[in-house]
Amino acid sequence: MIKPADRVNSVQEYYFSVKLKQIEQMRSEGKDVINLGIGSPDRMPGPEVISTLSRVSAKEDVHGYQSYLGIPALRQAFALWYQRSYGVELDPASEIITLMGSKEGIMHVSMAFLNPGDEVLIPNPGYPTYKAVTNLVGAKARTYTLNESNGWQPDLSVIEKEDLSKVKLMWINYPHMPTGAAADMDVMKQIIAFGKKHNIVICNDNPYSFVLNPKPSSLLSVEGAKDIAIELNSLSKSHNMAGWRIGMAASNSKFISYILRVKSNMDSGMYRPLQEAAVKALEAGADWYKALNTEYAERRHLVFDLMDALGCSYNKKQVGLFVWGRIPSEYSDGQELSDLLLEKANVFITPGFIFGDSGEQYIRVSLCSTKKILAESLNRVNRIVNKTISN
Repeated sequence: MIKPADRVNSVQEYYFSVKLKQIEQMRSEGKDVINLGIGSPDRMPGPEVISTLSRVSAKEDVHGYQSYLGIPALRQAFALWYQRSYGVELDPASEIITLMGSKEGIMHVSMAFLNPGDEVLIPNPGYPTYKAVTNLVGAKARTYTLNESNGWQPDLSVIEKEDLSKVKLMWINYPHMPTGAAADMDVMKQIIAFGKKHNIVICNDNPYSFVLNPKPSSLLSVEGAKDIAIELNSLSKSHNMAGWRIGMAASNSKFISYILRVKSNMDSGMYRPLQEAAVKALEAGADWYKALNTEYAERRHLVFDLMDALGCSYNKKQVGLFVWGRIPSEYSDGQELSDLLLEKANVFITPGFIFGDSGEQYIRVSLCSTKKILAESLNRVNRIVNKTISN
């Protein structure tokens, strides 16, 4: 019998992949399931982005292999975006590499820097892919706990009490998913100093900085950050282009060259019309982000109402594409509440345990549904809550 590689046994099928199959099965049985779990923007990119894709795709000479780094115009557009948005200067020729989404970058960074046995600091709660990719490349995941009482920021004094001699890489993610904590720039400065002190590469995964976040920020704005840090970013959330798979990594030229060695052996470049459309997306002005956030703010009010109906507590100042809330004490954990809502109300909400055991008492709700759908979800939840009270 043919057995898979050992690395296959180090990971499980992605939680949302499993859940989407369950939701599809329920829908095939005639159940009208509302999915409030996944952060896949439901709105379109700007019309000028779509028209650019259509216009460039009609050209005869744009359908071949492309540069592994990305076309110069896109790297220049990313550099201008960083300078304009974050005050960060990047050399588009050597300090930026384009990616097919920042999720791809997590694998490329890990393969470029980690050997089997190296250790990786991963936030708990945090994005599950950090741990999965760490396992796939044969490194060892070491979680560091984020606490609500500390604003979901890393406590470096606690981390430094441990043996860090084998730690090669640290993942951070601000604005933070799933908790919605914004970047604290004083903490970011401490993290850069921590990385330099212990010779640990710091990688910030930064796709949410323009969503309901009054002060978009970049780790690379910290003085000297490029010496030790890498930042991933993408157009998935900020420009409604999740399915387009367009992202980037930025760092010093040496780190980018390491990532390029890996990436150039894994793909053959991004479709040029996508890249030229991304250039147009990156030229969006303040009005684009204002309209985006006006819509998300209205949706968030409805999600706050949903959280109130469930008896959850939450921070109204959280940022990003989700609302993170602590469940009431009558439920053993977020999974119990999530399963109850899916069964009784046909509404799926993400249980916090998938982000680590520090998320077990929480749930996460996506803002990627229309106000009409969110209002219907609230109606269904209220019916369940009222029925429970009357019983």
